[in-house]
Amino acid sequence: MVAHGGGAWLAYFTSMEREEAARAGAGGVELVHPADFGMETLRREGKTHEEILAAALKAAFDRAGVVPGRVALAGRLAAGIAVAMARMLEEGGWKSLSGGGLMLALRRTKTEGEVEEIACAARATVEAFESVARMLADSSVREGEELWLGEERVTVARAKALAAQVFAAHGLEQPESSIVAPAEEGATGHSTGTPERVLRAGESIVVDLFPRGLLFADCTRTFCVGEPPEELLRAHGLVLEALEASLEAVRPGVRGWTLHERVCRLFENEGFAVPDKNPGTQTGYFHLLGHGVGYELHELPSFRKTGPGTDELRPGDVVTIEPGLYDPEAGWGVRLEDLVVVTTDGMTNLTPLPYALDPRSW
Repeated sequence: MVAHGGGAWLAYFTSMEREEAARAGAGGVELVHPADFGMETLRREGKTHEEILAAALKAAFDRAGVVPGRVALAGRLAAGIAVAMARMLEEGGWKSLSGGGLMLALRRTKTEGEVEEIACAARATVEAFESVARMLADSSVREGEELWLGEERVTVARAKALAAQVFAAHGLEQPESSIVAPAEEGATGHSTGTPERVLRAGESIVVDLFPRGLLFADCTRTFCVGEPPEELLRAHGLVLEALEASLEAVRPGVRGWTLHERVCRLFENEGFAVPDKNPGTQTGYFHLLGHGVGYELHELPSFRKTGPGTDELRPGDVVTIEPGLYDPEAGWGVRLEDLVVVTTDGMTNLTPLPYALDPRSW
């Protein structure tokens, strides 16, 4: 896509991309056929993909009346293609710069239409969680505390497949693996859950779903079928307290880092390690309180102390609020995450779901 003073052009490369491009065209973007920039001719001449991209970009600049100068490149191009394009543009008198930061800043505050796209994905996420909760609630406990539904064990893969079916019915995808992480797997920051792992009664089950339509949604709940261990029950209560206090405090003019620090103090006072006092800890609370959500799963605003997007929240920001506590040695993890849009006087919760550990109470 090339933005210029009179609007924006979106060039698509094959007829297979025509329908997807038309969705952007509905927003006032002018569609450009490959032949308009000579891409088909270049392809027949045997030019490489990066040569065709660079030529198309130069043709777009000429069409817009833009003379050679500095050009910011942003997007999802593979590193090799981006480097080759930058080199070819420089041969034409252009100086290429990274436009990633600029792009993140420009798309931070969401329009009403973008918020509705996120809300659509969030509604499907709510439905998926309700389906997973019903599966767990309807399960029977058999030998070894294994969960069974019908005559099959309830595995990580089975729970993920159920959520994926809901997303597919809504025309959504989940580009990265969803998280269904039981016990010690949910206590680590990198496990998405072993597919063949059988879920069991009495253990924590961290479920984190983040589907994408045009934009992403993101939500987490933690379940436990049957009687939870005392430590898990206490941790869940503290995480819920942190979540509710943070949600109440979300409004324009508040920094994400401020909210994060408040949660750190709450957990620290209860005897848990926290990241601002114990950098690198893998026990207790070891991640940030939230992040922006939109065209990428993680974007601005940021809940870090310093860096891009760490200024005050503003209306139109869409962020997660996700406190958590973890104990790999004891084998439990708890995370509760809601997705909210900042409004002029507070926030609107896009994932209004129960927080209870017991799926039977949903």
